[in-house]
Amino acid sequence: MSIRVILVDDHPVVRAGLKSVIDAPDHISVVGEAGSGEEALVLVDELGPDVVLCDLRLGEGIDGIEVTKRLRAQPNPPAVLILTTFDLDSEIVSALNAGASGYLLKDIDPDDISTAIEKAAVGDTYLPPEISSKVIAAMRNPSPKLTRRERDVVKLLATGASNAQIAQELFVTEATVKSHLVNVFTKLGVDSRARAIRVAEDQGLV
Repeated sequence: MSIRVILVDDHPVVRAGLKSVIDAPDHISVVGEAGSGEEALVLVDELGPDVVLCDLRLGEGIDGIEVTKRLRAQPNPPAVLILTTFDLDSEIVSALNAGASGYLLKDIDPDDISTAIEKAAVGDTYLPPEISSKVIAAMRNPSPKLTRRERDVVKLLATGASNAQIAQELFVTEATVKSHLVNVFTKLGVDSRARAIRVAEDQGLV
């Protein structure tokens, strides 16, 4: 079986390295490369690949989780594998919930990338042991509970409001807003405002 793959990563050097690895087996070939999520959606529509190997964070524009959601919502969707340097529990769960067939770290053995592509192409899921353990742990632990005020802060974050604007809207100080954000980041296991919004929405916390 010949497997056609599209690479999605905002770093050309990374794409070049991955292409050399993926093209090594005779039955797997890279048919397209995209430097952004938006470009990936167009390429998939044009080329109809079997598997999309997508970075999690793609700079400006939509991220790998949103790419996965949109692709998997198509009538005849390709399988999507997330390949990233980030192994936050919340992002792994969000990617799988979005429909990803696997979550791989960029230090993975090249042979394992080929195995993951092969499994994804036939509808199976591939998770390295270290990722599987994180998924199991996340399933055992219930979703974090945000307080009403923390939910208010996240909702305002989603509108693009600054700390000062959130403070004004909630009639609190900026220091209080920062304190709420620290709590939100800790509970959701994220390291940025954008990821806090994404995880909170994915987990139905706001």
